[in-house]
Amino acid sequence: MAQAKRRASATWEGSLQEGTGTLSATGGVLNNTPFSFKTRFQSEDGSAGTNPEELLAAAHAGCFTMATGATMGQQGFTPTHLETKAVLSMDMDTLTITAVELTLTGSVPGIDQAKFEEIANDAKKNCIISRALSPNIEITLKATLV
Repeated sequence: MAQAKRRASATWEGSLQEGTGTLSATGGVLNNTPFSFKTRFQSEDGSAGTNPEELLAAAHAGCFTMATGATMGQQGFTPTHLETKAVLSMDMDTLTITAVELTLTGSVPGIDQAKFEEIANDAKKNCIISRALSPNIEITLKATLV
């Protein structure tokens, strides 16, 4: 079985609430990117850094969008534009990710809304990140053809 490995690292210095850390990944997009208690638990806009949950939402949006485009291509449709927004919800009492809401908008010549939704729902269920999150995390989808 062929395997792909992706690598990342994290550092942390200091106490939980006053400390700071960095995240790096071999791809270079994350290169000592800061994160802290504030960016993780107090700020929803990602100011002054990122956090693992935000990165998971971004990974899910990217994976789902790519899977949707791939399936469309396999079925003879070529998207001119696909955009996904992912909102990850976390229960702050238990520090548990509970849901991801995906909102897809797309422009795809020759496809109707029903087929667009069918393909998007298949991608929601079968993209790599969705499969990693299932069945413990509820994943919802709103798909709109424009």
